[in-house]
Amino acid sequence: MNHKLLNTSVAFALLLGASFASAQQAASAPAGQAAQVWKYKTKRLVHTEVDTLLAQPDKLLVLDLRRPDELIKYGSFPVFLNVQNRELEKQLAYLPKDRAILTVSNHAQRAGAAGDILAAKGYTIAGATGSEDYEQEGGKAVVHIQPPPPRVAGAASAAR
Repeated sequence: MNHKLLNTSVAFALLLGASFASAQQAASAPAGQAAQVWKYKTKRLVHTEVDTLLAQPDKLLVLDLRRPDELIKYGSFPVFLNVQNRELEKQLAYLPKDRAILTVSNHAQRAGAAGDILAAKGYTIAGATGSEDYEQEGGKAVVHIQPPPPRVAGAASAAR
């Protein structure tokens, strides 16, 4: 009977410890990111860290990994290079190795994965961020892109 009680106590202690560790991880995550588990080596940056990097544009490349429709819907930083995540490894030759790279996606998950890939290939990674997370934390640098108005048939020939 004592072994059964001991096993139950140990199981409870392990469960409690796992719950505590999970709560600690959630508490230390930036606002809005508690539900997402960070599994990357690339550091996930909070908005103040991103702002510090953006203050030195001559040392930074902002690499946005999202599709064009996501850039329009969620915005991005004032100046960025866009390479869609699925094309990243094909486009490595275009990425400079003399600047730190800030990888960007909506909630930093794709950005974290891309940061790990780039770091393994010798690039200097400043960190990863999500443009939505950045704004939710109070960041102000995201620019929302406005698509041009649709062309009206016949207007182009009248303007010539």
